[in-house]
Amino acid sequence: MEFRMAWRNVWRHTRRTLLTVSAIAFATVLLVFMLSWQFGSYYTMITSAVMIHTGYLQVLAKGYQEKQSMRLVVPEPASVAKIVEEGNGVAAYAFRARAFSLVSSKDRTYGAVVVGIAPDREGEVSTLKSLIRKGEFLSPRDSNEALLGRLLAGNLKVDVGDEVVLLGQGRDGSIAATVVRVKGIFSSGQDEFDRGVLHIPLAVFQDVYSMRGAVHEVVIKTASLDDVERVKAELAARLKGFRDLVVKDWSELMPGLMEAIKMDLVSGFIFYIILIVVVAFSILNTFLMVVFERTREFGVMMALGTTPARLTRILLMESMTMALIGIAVGTGLGIVVTLIFQSHGIVISGASELLSQFGLPERMFPRLSFLSAMIGPVVVLLITFLTALYPALKVRRMPIVESLAHG
Repeated sequence: MEFRMAWRNVWRHTRRTLLTVSAIAFATVLLVFMLSWQFGSYYTMITSAVMIHTGYLQVLAKGYQEKQSMRLVVPEPASVAKIVEEGNGVAAYAFRARAFSLVSSKDRTYGAVVVGIAPDREGEVSTLKSLIRKGEFLSPRDSNEALLGRLLAGNLKVDVGDEVVLLGQGRDGSIAATVVRVKGIFSSGQDEFDRGVLHIPLAVFQDVYSMRGAVHEVVIKTASLDDVERVKAELAARLKGFRDLVVKDWSELMPGLMEAIKMDLVSGFIFYIILIVVVAFSILNTFLMVVFERTREFGVMMALGTTPARLTRILLMESMTMALIGIAVGTGLGIVVTLIFQSHGIVISGASELLSQFGLPERMFPRLSFLSAMIGPVVVLLITFLTALYPALKVRRMPIVESLAHG
């Protein structure tokens, strides 16, 4: 009976009900789509960043990430590789070694990180090959060839075909020195990376820096970003026999990126809260008008024996009915809109060159998930309930005599 009364009351003022439902639906659509867009952009950012720098996972010596010491190595990479290959969800892996060295041309000297990479495998775990802007990528047959970042090449005033000298310290404390020829120049759009990194073949690195077959990183690419946690746990369990090795995921290897995402989430949620507050005031205004217009009606009902608690329940049912209709319509439309753009993507017009410099695609895709589809509607429902609670409770304190005299 109470629900039937509430349903009839909802449609007594059809225009006002439709406006309120539309406001709730619009807020819900916007929240579902914008959260999906935000999560999709994070997915793209993370994928792009890890494919340039760290990979999805790495097997490292304990303490290497913090100290970056040449002596903290993976001593038997082939044994680790066998375990990695058996991992369910591992798409590819590659070895890397790195050392800080002085890089000199005829006129200038700069400090840079020299990274030894396996040319035949590096393309499977990173986008470095696609970032080459001049020259060519390294091949397995190369000996003393190198890839330089665009800014490092500019600082050294060298071009493809020029020679640079590397001077550093080997794993055993000896002097590491060699001459390499610039085979390619890459540009990632990330100044720190382009200014401070030089790549050479891993075999050359191991020989020059006295690595004795060891590496510093086993870089792993999983089938997707969603598989990272599971693959990490599986590899950590299988590598228990290697007490000096640890498995770290991209969030541990790139804490700055995770912090940037958290900050962006906070700023996004501030916008969403403002949107919800605007909708909440619209609903509050609607129900205050309802209470004011129906004061005499409520007085008559209470005079006939209707309890204030029952009136409160009816009003809350009315508000929740409108809220649920708006949320259901908004969630459905939001999911449909998101799926359409998730299938076709959104082209960011005029920004293709800028995005390509950062390894990002021109077409961006929202990413619908259970969280992005549910967070917005649940928050709207909660705020709507709290907003409608005040007018509903106001009826409980309404004097019968004054109510009957109203209007």
